[in-house]
Amino acid sequence: MDDAERARQGMTVRRAVLGDEHVDRAVATTTSFTEPFQDFITRYAWGDVWSRPGLSRAERSMITLAMLAALQHENELAMHVRAALRNGLSPGQIQEVLLQVAVYAGVPAANRAFAVAQRVLSEVGAGE
Repeated sequence: MDDAERARQGMTVRRAVLGDEHVDRAVATTTSFTEPFQDFITRYAWGDVWSRPGLSRAERSMITLAMLAALQHENELAMHVRAALRNGLSPGQIQEVLLQVAVYAGVPAANRAFAVAQRVLSEVGAGE
């Protein structure tokens, strides 16, 4: 697959996982400075990795949630909680991922992640 095809496939997957509103906002705020990064994540993260057949999008979401929570990347975590719901995860499955984070990455990281996830779930009407 050439770069142009990878970019097209990446944008399709990126929109399916993150939603048109998020992607449109990212595209609209792209500058000549950020354009190489936007191209990079579209082609490689979305066009290569997220497009591979070895894992489902739901499984990729679980892994991504766990890593972002463990690394305490809260803005990205919020975005990927929304993506996980779009990819078919239930709030209960997100909860299980974050409990796993508590065991392997520490309670403080999971505590922050639970707060972020609860806020997002409440915003989208999926929280208690």
